[in-house]
Amino acid sequence: MRFIVLVLAVAAVSADVSSFQPYQSQQPQQQQQQQYTTEPIPIIRQEQVINPDGSYKWSYETGNGIAAEEQGYVKNLGVPEQEAQTAQGQFQYTAPDGQVIQLQYIADENGFQPQGAHLPTPPPIPAEIQKALDYLATLPPQTPEARDYRTK
Repeated sequence: MRFIVLVLAVAAVSADVSSFQPYQSQQPQQQQQQQYTTEPIPIIRQEQVINPDGSYKWSYETGNGIAAEEQGYVKNLGVPEQEAQTAQGQFQYTAPDGQVIQLQYIADENGFQPQGAHLPTPPPIPAEIQKALDYLATLPPQTPEARDYRTK
């Protein structure tokens, strides 16, 4: 039985794959060449500073227009229950369609918070719902008993 399994495995590995075609992207040939070049991209500028207190700063720029920078530090250093690594930075590059993508961000105890014109945004709140929310915000706070109609 083991011999049969081995023979089937060898047969599967040695199958004729000459008819397989490589994957072709649906993008035009010109864009494919831009995305998949093997030409080395020079680093035009690169800086890096790491301090003993945990703060740091780095930046770089490449020959094809990519640029990035970040700086960070430990917030509340020396208070173990409240220490949090904080970083803020930005990067930019040119997308295959020619659009320049720029993103700024902050990362801290509240999570990663990106900002950029290319990021999707939620639709606006309909006027009727905003009017109701504005009205509710003007009402005085209620006690827990007043919120539960079953206690009356």
